[in-house]
Amino acid sequence: MKTDIQIAHEAEMLYIKKVAEKYDIKEEDLELYGHYKAKLSNSFLKKLKDNKDGKLVLVTAINPTPAGEGKTTTSIGLGQAFEKIGKKTIVALREPSLGPCFGIKGGAAGGGYSQVVPMEDINLHFTGDFHAITSANNLLAALLDNHIQQGNELNIDTKQIVWKRCLDMNDRVLRNIIVGLGSKVDGVVREDHFIITVASEIMAILCLAEDIDDLKKKLSRIIVAYNMDGEPVTAGDLKAVGSMAALLKDALKPNLVQTLEHTAAIIHGGPFANIAHGCNSVRATKTALKLSDIAITEAGFGADLGAEKFMDIKCRIAGLKPDAIVLVATVRALKYNGGVPKTELEKENLEALSKGICNLEKHIENLQKYGVPIVVTLNSFKSDTAAEYAFIKNFCEERGCEFALSEVWEKGGDGGIELAEKVLKALEKPNAFKPIYKDEMPLKDKIKTVASEIYGAKAVTYSPAANKMLDKLTKLGFGNLPVCIAKTQYSLSDDMTKLGRPSDFTINVREVYVNAGAGFVVAITGNIMTMPGLSKTPAAYNIDVDSNGEITGLF
Repeated sequence: MKTDIQIAHEAEMLYIKKVAEKYDIKEEDLELYGHYKAKLSNSFLKKLKDNKDGKLVLVTAINPTPAGEGKTTTSIGLGQAFEKIGKKTIVALREPSLGPCFGIKGGAAGGGYSQVVPMEDINLHFTGDFHAITSANNLLAALLDNHIQQGNELNIDTKQIVWKRCLDMNDRVLRNIIVGLGSKVDGVVREDHFIITVASEIMAILCLAEDIDDLKKKLSRIIVAYNMDGEPVTAGDLKAVGSMAALLKDALKPNLVQTLEHTAAIIHGGPFANIAHGCNSVRATKTALKLSDIAITEAGFGADLGAEKFMDIKCRIAGLKPDAIVLVATVRALKYNGGVPKTELEKENLEALSKGICNLEKHIENLQKYGVPIVVTLNSFKSDTAAEYAFIKNFCEERGCEFALSEVWEKGGDGGIELAEKVLKALEKPNAFKPIYKDEMPLKDKIKTVASEIYGAKAVTYSPAANKMLDKLTKLGFGNLPVCIAKTQYSLSDDMTKLGRPSDFTINVREVYVNAGAGFVVAITGNIMTMPGLSKTPAAYNIDVDSNGEITGLF
């Protein structure tokens, strides 16, 4: 069996100019990065303003398991399938982070015959967007420390600095550090911290900004610290906005690449959904809608994280609404939720399937609360059986969902035609989309709503520090913002070991802060980390490059 990277290497890519032509994008509208990558120019994006929007399809999934689900693979394969049945389609995805590429995943550009290419470029440095975000984040950190060193005119309390440095890599030893050691000219000694780039507020801002002016407005509102009187100090106060925007001006432009079957893919931005809001950029999604009949986008991890944040944060801020939702599962993952060890997932086991399908059931119920038609799809594996398929199909149809089997990993677009036809059927159904909570609800009520309605928690508890910060943020005028809950992706609860559909559990919020620039309040639960670490045997061990410059080990 060929690996993903072998399939990608054997693919015959079109010059990106040729892909663009199919969508009426001219060469002068592109800013080329070699033959197969390009950014869409600002002038081109402005020209799309009066184009009619296509339909928006959101792809999400059950909680991820070691058995695999294949959400990105499904998104790409569905896009290819729509093209095969005559629908002009664009896939809008997030950019992969180097953290999981070298940590666990080893790559994140789809799989099998449903990939975006050039695969290695997309997974590694791509067009430099993450570098620009990292640089802008750390420029702000440097300006903050320099301001304190040069006299601290803003009277910043060094015990209340909330801005952290970032790095696009899993590196646990940087979570908590001491800076300013050395002589007097080396700065003020204080505790500092690193987060991974995808958790930076600048990543969120880039993904939610409409244009350069909106970007600068959002950057100016970033709270970096509080002064001795407890008042916020912003990036605007530090005169950092112009220089940060200069670093981000090209990163703000969406990136155009292609699938293995030459369907256009706009890949832009990449916040994680477990520690951030989990969606690609607003600019990418809106551009895809203006250029296609159907725009397919995805939200990170399970629907309890990515889809919830897509609808309660991204759609609310950007004025978007999904026209249909595709919920991805696998027979293997449902059996894993039913207690089957990873080594035994290839055996037919209807009893375990009946136990584990409760995870899928909860996600269906959650998504139905948003009023959007749902299609459940199973990403097929050779070990699956007809009896298992029939059981899941009946289960979904009894709950009012369309159902389709997806074979896009093995067959590309041809393997997704059944799914595409079911999505078209869903797009004709009534749509009463609405977020799950209103702006005017108090922050604690918003957190409780998500925890009880989406996770199934019986209660929410708060650390003293979290309680204090929620009161402070409300008094500062941030009570009307949406909430972004940082939680493990592996369970509906905040305990990764609780599989299936846990009940009678409590969500514990241990930390709260505001991303005032991006426009949401972050609540950190359980033991979730904003700077991941590497495993005992990271994927980096298997990645290499040969004498011809060909990369191996990305999968």
